[in-house]
Amino acid sequence: MSDPGAVLADLRAESEELDALVAGLPAERWAAPTPAEGWTVAHQIAHLAWTDRQALLSASDPEGFERAAREALAAPLAFVDEAAEAGARTPPAELLADWRTGREELLRALRERPAGEKLPWYGPPMSVASMATARLMETWAHGQDIAGALGVVRPPTARLRHIARIGVRTRNFAYATHQLTPPEEEFRVELRAPDGTVWEYGPPDAAQRVTGTALEFCLLVTQRAHRADLPSVRAEGADAERWLEIAQAFAGPPGKGREPSGKAATS
Repeated sequence: MSDPGAVLADLRAESEELDALVAGLPAERWAAPTPAEGWTVAHQIAHLAWTDRQALLSASDPEGFERAAREALAAPLAFVDEAAEAGARTPPAELLADWRTGREELLRALRERPAGEKLPWYGPPMSVASMATARLMETWAHGQDIAGALGVVRPPTARLRHIARIGVRTRNFAYATHQLTPPEEEFRVELRAPDGTVWEYGPPDAAQRVTGTALEFCLLVTQRAHRADLPSVRAEGADAERWLEIAQAFAGPPGKGREPSGKAATS
């Protein structure tokens, strides 16, 4: 089991890095379009603020969250966009303050929960560490969209290890969202970390393998770049190849993904 304290500390750091990116923006820059179709910088922060509130509800009132989730999942392709659209209409200063307050309340709530407790979510229930990892993953992914809108390149950090791990662990979930039967055997995944070391997952002698940089793998599983723009990510074996076509580290229905840009996503 992951240490919730370490993940929560990295979630705070990831949030603060993104906060620093948007805190000084003039109001008009919050309307800048991001690589996510139809979403501005304001939509991205509004989505993070809303999702943090949903995670807080899960941690503090599981039954209340399950009721809200049932209502939301009645329109699974609309509720996320509708929440982001509503939040994006909030004045930027107010939206930023709301995101800051909500994420701090969430951090406190997660610290207070027993580490092994399962919290309900839109996909499978998650431990405290997994919930914190999911929030870190979303904060980083939506931060990538905001950085793209602002023309900023963010250096990858060791915090990617959390996203890489959840990307590997959600393999079978990605198959399930596409109504496919997951392979019985584990895959070997070897990723080159930002510091040059290698993060390893799965049995060393597995026939199906995935290799690449941690950054590009994380961009793939969060669907922030098309695989054609991620040259380091390679598969050995038909099942591994199929996985990379549908990989999805986030809960909910299959994502739309991104169209190929014709250039490396990390350049």
